[in-house]
Amino acid sequence: MLEIKHVRKSYGPILAVDDVSLQVQPGEIYGLLGLNGAGKTTTFRMIMNLFQADQGEILLDGVPIGYDQMDRIGFLSEDRSLMTKMTVKEQMMFYGRLKGMDKRAAIQQMRYWLKRFNISEYETRKIKELSKGNQQKIQFITAIMHQPDLLILDEPFNGLDPLNVELFIEVIREFQAHNKAIIFSSHQMHHIEQFCESMSLLRGGKVVLAGNIQQIKEDFQQKNIFIRATLDAAYLRQLEGVLEVREHHGVVEVKIQNETHIANVFEFVKLASDVLMFDVRMPSLHEIFVAKVGEVYEEE
Repeated sequence: MLEIKHVRKSYGPILAVDDVSLQVQPGEIYGLLGLNGAGKTTTFRMIMNLFQADQGEILLDGVPIGYDQMDRIGFLSEDRSLMTKMTVKEQMMFYGRLKGMDKRAAIQQMRYWLKRFNISEYETRKIKELSKGNQQKIQFITAIMHQPDLLILDEPFNGLDPLNVELFIEVIREFQAHNKAIIFSSHQMHHIEQFCESMSLLRGGKVVLAGNIQQIKEDFQQKNIFIRATLDAAYLRQLEGVLEVREHHGVVEVKIQNETHIANVFEFVKLASDVLMFDVRMPSLHEIFVAKVGEVYEEE
């Protein structure tokens, strides 16, 4: 289990991480969200022991993370961290040695994962000769080839087409099934909702929202109603509790303050003679992010 307890980190006068606490259990995929500059990268680097926290503790299975725990951690950085003049094999062997693997085990794992990601033919090619998507595959393999107990994935799907995203998802799910603890960060909110049960949202270095995602949605209270019918949108906007009405592709979307106002909308809609849909949904994670942070999270 990863435990971050009241961690604080400053760069001179800049407070990058301010009293951040969270736990990631074995077999859990935990979402960490925030705009650029929110403190995610600094948090990752402290977990990796690249930076020392000014205050607080970071523990892996109850032990403070230090050099001795590095072989138990895999990190896929948002930025490319490959040495482009090396061949794929040279890169893999280098990372394998860094993670304490002997040559035979490193070659075995390298060839297994190259085959799994359909790039076996690139073993002797230089990194700079590969496409961005294939470089991302290499970077992912270097993060997982030593079978880490804690896996940190920062924007893992950068540069990938939909088919390769599905392949990454399959592998991540396998690590979860093998009881690995995983921290997942992505600008694509639907991936957070797809993968994670729990999350923390950072703003200005502070946790401004944390917990079970389903519970967060329920506690947010705002609901969305999707209606397919011929309606007077202007009248809908005047109903008590209605925050916004939008029309797109023949569907009317009504945002309401909370579920107590569903009945008001329903009483109005049932007067229409052509009602084909009345669907009440919880808000998306993206909507909650915008409400809490006040800015739109960049979607790719």
